[in-house]
Amino acid sequence: MSYGYHNKILRVNLSTGEIGVEQPGERFFRTYFGGWGMIAFYLLKELPPRSDPLGAENVLVFAPGIITGAPVGGSGRSAVGAKSPLTGGFGAAEVGGFWGAELKRAGWDGIVVTGQAEKPVYLYIKDDQVEIREATHLWGKETAEVDNTLKEELGDGRIRVAQCGIAGEHLVRYACVISDVNRAAGRTGLGAVMGAKRLKAIAVRGSGRTEVADQDRVRQVAEWLRDHFKETWALGLHENGTDHGLIELNDAGGLPTRNFQEGSFEGALKITGQTMTETILVGRDTCYACPITCKRKVQATGRYQVTPVYGGPEYESVAALGSCCGIDDLEAIAFGNQLCNTYGLDTISTGVTIAWAMECFERGLLTPADTGGLELRFGNTAAMLTLIEQIARRQGFGHLLAEGSLRAARQIGRDTERYAMQIKGQEIPMHEPRIKFALSLGYATSPTGADHMHNIHDDSYTSEEGIEGIRSLGILEPLPFDYLGPEKVRLTKYHIDWQVLCNCLCQCMFMPYRREQVLDIVQGVSGWDCSLFELMKVGERAMAMARVFNYREGLTPQDDVAHWRFSTPFESGPKKGVLVPAGDIARAIELYYGMQSWDDQTGAPTAAKLHELGIGWVAALL
Repeated sequence: MSYGYHNKILRVNLSTGEIGVEQPGERFFRTYFGGWGMIAFYLLKELPPRSDPLGAENVLVFAPGIITGAPVGGSGRSAVGAKSPLTGGFGAAEVGGFWGAELKRAGWDGIVVTGQAEKPVYLYIKDDQVEIREATHLWGKETAEVDNTLKEELGDGRIRVAQCGIAGEHLVRYACVISDVNRAAGRTGLGAVMGAKRLKAIAVRGSGRTEVADQDRVRQVAEWLRDHFKETWALGLHENGTDHGLIELNDAGGLPTRNFQEGSFEGALKITGQTMTETILVGRDTCYACPITCKRKVQATGRYQVTPVYGGPEYESVAALGSCCGIDDLEAIAFGNQLCNTYGLDTISTGVTIAWAMECFERGLLTPADTGGLELRFGNTAAMLTLIEQIARRQGFGHLLAEGSLRAARQIGRDTERYAMQIKGQEIPMHEPRIKFALSLGYATSPTGADHMHNIHDDSYTSEEGIEGIRSLGILEPLPFDYLGPEKVRLTKYHIDWQVLCNCLCQCMFMPYRREQVLDIVQGVSGWDCSLFELMKVGERAMAMARVFNYREGLTPQDDVAHWRFSTPFESGPKKGVLVPAGDIARAIELYYGMQSWDDQTGAPTAAKLHELGIGWVAALL
């Protein structure tokens, strides 16, 4: 009997209407685990090189992990992947809530979608029953309406829905996949892939469960989290959400402000998680099996009609639509977040693309003639909200911004590309490398473009207490935030490999688990005799496959660059004068390549490394 997986992957060809089942076996699941590993496997195996990411040939993968749906906190996540319309490389994003667990309850370990429907369709999965149904009546509808319509149409209010949104229909290159109306697989533009395939939604209802090998062992971890999370930093998440740390970042000089020109924001106190809790918070929500309840539910009835149906803004959304755009109106930010969830937009790329346009406008590189009359100055709340609407529907100046800041800048010219805060075409998240030097290394080398979730945050490892959780990997001394020597590069490699493992397991990264507890969960769920060494190799393997995919799609080491802005000093604030030396970053990237066994000509792992990772079949692609 299998544990942690059902040995069933659903295959759907939208061009032909064919529906099939693949049973890859235990070796597959123990090698790739799910998430990133599963996504990279199918992209390398089945997607023709240099395919159009918005074409019928793109392969869209919905990939829970082996612990998704297990009765323990942090197991509610799943991943989505395809060739990214935003970067042209490896595209993957993770999402919480309940959709992934429901797919496992229905008896499926993943979905591989190929082809392109002639007209809008949705996929209905009820246990073993799978149907492709017409979705013309859903096309053009907002996410909450789609969710409600499908539940009414299918006669079941407990159905879980993942959908592409109106932005995905309009092929916005950073459209996301929205689950449960208010959870987003936000990055790399996977909603646009759904839209291009005319796959409006996937509605899932399951009546089973994922069998667990050792119930007692999993229960022990679940009960530890329930009883002890308030003794950890997770208490801040419960009380004030992911936005609880905004004021600390601001005080440290690391809050992205006015398109990363500054690291502190004069209006920071107005947009903190604490302020949200005291003003517009009306409830807390959670993900499958999790006691932390960090999800915000907000409401406003004044100038902006904000409804708790769409949840509430997380830190990334608050900073991207707020300080990065010079806006300190929390209700307006919450409304902007609601619009992004309504239409299916990544709040990070949306906010940073708008902030780029604002900086260009203030520098005179854009004029009202370019923007359709909009005065795109920092702090212009009305302009920010107008652009979200325009981007989602590709109207006015928003049509150009829907391409992302890099493509938009290259169309405009006039030196605007210089101020596009992106790496590999993906906009940089709300974390500032000038207070976390190794973050710049992670941004530069990430296969998905700039990303914070599988990256290192140096400030976590500057104290003896901070490194306690990573001692089992051989990291024995804390390191300062502004150091980029060999010891920090080694720490970065180990940390990122572990984070990518979490993206294969589809475990929430906000869990205060020790690494040994993660091992307990994996062993307890799967029954496998795995070790921390094996878990680290799962992450390293998935990263290696993503790098090979990028090499195959034309990305090179020249794409692994840190943004110039982070090597210029802050001109004000707590970190005035601080910069990440460009030479230090270049040396760190070179050393990181060596530690990962990446070839300095291709950017991909060497054939020897691929064989060492047990994926010799990938070496043939080099």
